[in-house]
Amino acid sequence: MRESNAPTRAVSEVTERLFRQESGRLVATLTRLFGVERLGLAEDVVQDALIRALTTWPFHGVPDNPAAWITQTAKNLALDVVRRDANFRTKEAEIAAGLERMAADAEAGARDASEHDIRDDRLRMMFACCHPVIAEELQVALALKTLCGFSASEIARAFLTNDATIAKRLTRAKHRIREAGVAFEIPAGDELDARLDAVLHTLYLLFNEGYKASSGDSLVRAELCHEAIRLATLLAGHPAGDQPRTHALLALMLLNAARLSARADVDGTLLRLQDQDRSRWDGAVIARGMMHLARSAAGAELSNLHLQAAIAACHCAAPDYASTDWPRILGLYDRLVELDPSPVVALNRAVAVANVHGPQAGIDAIAAGLEGYYLYYAVLGELEARLGRLDVAAGHFRRAAGLTSLTSEQAFLTRRLQECEARAAVRSI
Repeated sequence: MRESNAPTRAVSEVTERLFRQESGRLVATLTRLFGVERLGLAEDVVQDALIRALTTWPFHGVPDNPAAWITQTAKNLALDVVRRDANFRTKEAEIAAGLERMAADAEAGARDASEHDIRDDRLRMMFACCHPVIAEELQVALALKTLCGFSASEIARAFLTNDATIAKRLTRAKHRIREAGVAFEIPAGDELDARLDAVLHTLYLLFNEGYKASSGDSLVRAELCHEAIRLATLLAGHPAGDQPRTHALLALMLLNAARLSARADVDGTLLRLQDQDRSRWDGAVIARGMMHLARSAAGAELSNLHLQAAIAACHCAAPDYASTDWPRILGLYDRLVELDPSPVVALNRAVAVANVHGPQAGIDAIAAGLEGYYLYYAVLGELEARLGRLDVAAGHFRRAAGLTSLTSEQAFLTRRLQECEARAAVRSI
């Protein structure tokens, strides 16, 4: 332990980061040892370990290896549970040995993964969460909560719904796992293929939450993006997961992740695509993304992931905003809307329409159904500003700022609001 006391705020920040990075791994490992039917118990043990960190570290300091401290504490708590619970009596020695290995691996910073055989507990847990006995809307929510440390509120924002609905979904999903006796394993053949789409969707939402956080002070939560990429890479490297749509998702993630460092200014405020310094985009990551995009072209499959990755590739290939191939991007969005006619996709298409046919055409293309979504008003504000209707644009930016809880987005929208008001004031003189 470090000798000086850690301030409570600093401890909270460290434990929050650990919760993101370590809780999913610990829950998955404990679930393998306890059995999937005791998923709730695994979550409780990990939660108790994190609570102990919050109550201990402010007085004794943050450990030099906080992840190993959390793991060791979770191991001790789990051993207490195993020794008290008669249901574990026949497996006590096996579980204890597994817990010892878990703690030793954490101390050494080890991760158990193989190119040809998925041995990653978190990926096994993903396939368990995506078992067909669990309804599709429950699968992704459960995986995000169990493996990625998402709160009910964060999951609700990802699904554009409310906290109570997500809480009910999580309860139903865990009940179905216990009821059906879901196995903790990677399925094979047709069964794996049937679950793959739900796993990919989970990774997609995990990456999106990192690429643009749904709440908090930071626009980007890079650790979530990197974890999604790690899991997708592991999946794509397994013979059963080596599918075109897996490579399409990995390409999409990498091409977007290459731009992470340029998405905000030095104050953490969101930067529009046209305002980003493209010299800060990671060329090596773009090259990896392009490679996986090429691999995704195998076969005749064309998924929405393929189209989204192709759109991201267009942006990465342009040396500057003015050189962007907007007609091609609009054509890709036209095809994407056919596969996914959601209001969010239609809103993104409207931006492409505006860049090809002008801002009024973009406004006309914006679909209804997103009136409670801040980006609906943010896009309207940008297009109205381009048309010179500054008072109208200011009203849209004001409405958008009131609908987002993310500090960086509020700062950006407030700045755009002030710019419109200032320009309108100059015009009126």
